[in-house]
Amino acid sequence: MPKILIIDDEKVIRSTLKEILEYEKYEIFEAEDGEKGLEMIKNEDFDLVLCDIKMPKMDGMEVLTKASELSKQPQFIMISAHGSIETAVEATKKGAFDFIPKPPDLNRLLLTVRNALDKKDLVQETKVLKKKLSKKLDMVGESKAISIVKETIEKVAPTDARVLITGPNGTGKELVSHWIHQKSNREKAPFIAVNCAAIPAELIESELFGHEKGSFTSAVKQRQGKFEQANGGTLFLDEIGDMSLSAQAKVLRALQEHKITRVGGDKDIKVDVRVLAATNKNLKHEIAEGNFREDLYHRISVILIQVPSLKDRSEDIPLLVDKFLGDIAGEYGTAKKEIDKAAIQKLQEFPWTGNIRELRNVIERLVILGGKSISTEDIKKYADY
Repeated sequence: MPKILIIDDEKVIRSTLKEILEYEKYEIFEAEDGEKGLEMIKNEDFDLVLCDIKMPKMDGMEVLTKASELSKQPQFIMISAHGSIETAVEATKKGAFDFIPKPPDLNRLLLTVRNALDKKDLVQETKVLKKKLSKKLDMVGESKAISIVKETIEKVAPTDARVLITGPNGTGKELVSHWIHQKSNREKAPFIAVNCAAIPAELIESELFGHEKGSFTSAVKQRQGKFEQANGGTLFLDEIGDMSLSAQAKVLRALQEHKITRVGGDKDIKVDVRVLAATNKNLKHEIAEGNFREDLYHRISVILIQVPSLKDRSEDIPLLVDKFLGDIAGEYGTAKKEIDKAAIQKLQEFPWTGNIRELRNVIERLVILGGKSISTEDIKKYADY
């Protein structure tokens, strides 16, 4: 049941609003002045505050301002018999959801209350999702190898320099790209990832640059490509070593001129995109074989980041295992499983050819099939090594 606080020095108004809102199944609290209302906000978790503006001791605008500085931030609806457009604008600038004149229209009041509570739910859900995403994208490890990667990210992220991320499959190259984006000035703009190896050669250009209606058989409408979608933000080209030579030529032009042309179009479209690329291939070898353009290589490799394989940072395995046990428990809604020290040491002995991705899969298997505390016996049974 949503909790609503009514702050108003007029008892009749408080009683009327309380009767209306309790009928709608809201839990109602009252305060007769701004000071008491602010104190109640500090001590109680309210979903919404209906606050008068003209009150003794502390007016509504001051309550709104001071409440916005607290860790608890309920939605505010300001109400006043002395309202004006200027007052409403000021209240909105200070963070109020809406402004309602006295006496309030019943239908508008109830609609505004519902909308304000919906907004609070959305804000809360967004915070939870961001926290989950941040946890998911956390780069775990204290080894020298991963510390070098982290230090490089810290230096490179605030710039617009292009970065080529190399390393075996499953080491976390996309994670590195997310970190670079999150720590950059473009963090609030889009992050668009493209797996070049997963897109057929005949479709990669349409995927990256978009196409005009009728440019090929299935082009039934105009479509924006990934470069346009990432405008102002970051475009991550994963497995760039698998990109066709014709697509490479267009990517090179986009990087040189900051312009792209849709497939079947003749109009230049300006784009402001930071390009990060990743590959598990030796691009210099691919250049020698004629599979990759040398000029594109030099464009995308202003900064090189080599992500180490798991066998080169085995001292990070205990931390990674602990993280995965917590993540999996959260996903399954169960208690976090323990793991024996001997079992951890056993895991550190494995070569982990699939790297972190493989380790995560093995831990999930052990959580599902292992005992209450994961043991070396569980590892012998359920790990592939």
